[in-house]
Amino acid sequence: MESKLSKPITIGKMKWLLFLLGTLKIPLIGFIKPRLIEVNDQSAKLKIKLRRRSKNHLNSMYFGALAVGADVAAGIHAFYFSKKMGKPVSFAFKSVQADFLKRAESDVVFSSDEGHLVMAAMKLSASSGERVNQPIHVLAKDSSGEIVATFVMEVSVKVK
Repeated sequence: MESKLSKPITIGKMKWLLFLLGTLKIPLIGFIKPRLIEVNDQSAKLKIKLRRRSKNHLNSMYFGALAVGADVAAGIHAFYFSKKMGKPVSFAFKSVQADFLKRAESDVVFSSDEGHLVMAAMKLSASSGERVNQPIHVLAKDSSGEIVATFVMEVSVKVK
């Protein structure tokens, strides 16, 4: 399986695929317009700007926008490794745990450093033919670097 993870995936290609996903498959992602900062075998980072589309009546980021950021930060690795392997993957979220620590009154950067766990789950799914669940931790930080929310997103993957 390791030799099949050889297709190079650039950040530009992943940005384009995220745009297409938000435009064609999941319009709410397209509406919020998250910007992919980094994606590699280990980590993923994206930014959601605080603007009219993403803020609430208190002028802080709406929790739905925060959930979209956590969704993309945790799920982008399944998409990334699927493209790298050249195999289709079915993935969804089985559960979510969120702790909102303070109001996000600026742009928010979402990060996950658990790409290796997603890759291991996908390898296990490819070898067993079964769906595999894996909890992924996501941090949300405001523009001053303070943590505004933490998420545990349980990613469910099945390599076809």
